Amino acid sequence: MPSPGFFITFEGGEGIGKTTQIQRLAESLVPVIPAGSLVVTREPGGVPAAESIRDLLVNGDTEKWQPLTEAFLMSAARHEHVEQIIRPALVQNKLVISDRFTDSTIIYQGVVGGVASQHIDAMNKISCGDIAPDLTIILDMDSQTGLARAGSRGVGEDRFEAKGPAFHEKVRAGFIDLAHADTERCVIIDASRSADAIADDVLQLVLARLTAVGIIAHD
Repeated sequence: MPSPGFFITFEGGEGIGKTTQIQRLAESLVPVIPAGSLVVTREPGGVPAAESIRDLLVNGDTEKWQPLTEAFLMSAARHEHVEQIIRPALVQNKLVISDRFTDSTIIYQGVVGGVASQHIDAMNKISCGDIAPDLTIILDMDSQTGLARAGSRGVGEDRFEAKGPAFHEKVRAGFIDLAHADTERCVIIDASRSADAIADDVLQLVLARLTAVGIIAHD
């Protein structure tokens, strides 16, 4: 696999099925990429230090932290994640798939939370250095449908889910705007369909990108 590896992120609102789609993509890629070259991780989290910060961020009172405080905590967790997991994997020419990355901070704490973009950008630069996604898949569906799914599964991030409909509609709109502003990196996929249909679209997109950069050989 050619240097410097390839970095894929999944983004979107609550309950849109990121975990399911990442698992399905990983399973589909294992037979077609070199053994041991796939790393699947998540944010906030991925390493013990960052998982400790995740516990602070995703549970408890919705007003527990100011958005700027959230951004600092997210960035601290991200720095540990980047330096312990993502950067070493990319240096080793691996394919990294992360459930959320800097775009979530840009949208949740920045666009919706009101933290100035220059502050978010500075934090992301400090926490990530030169690490940035090669491809970002934004799963999109009606925000209230996503919240209902998350609630029914009992697997969501309680503190963020409880922020109310208006908050989550702004999150959805923020991700759509972000995708339209960076069409080379970001691709929106309709997540309101069956898991099979979504997985097929995700896999074809990823296979095409990996083939284009030489990670997967042309037929």
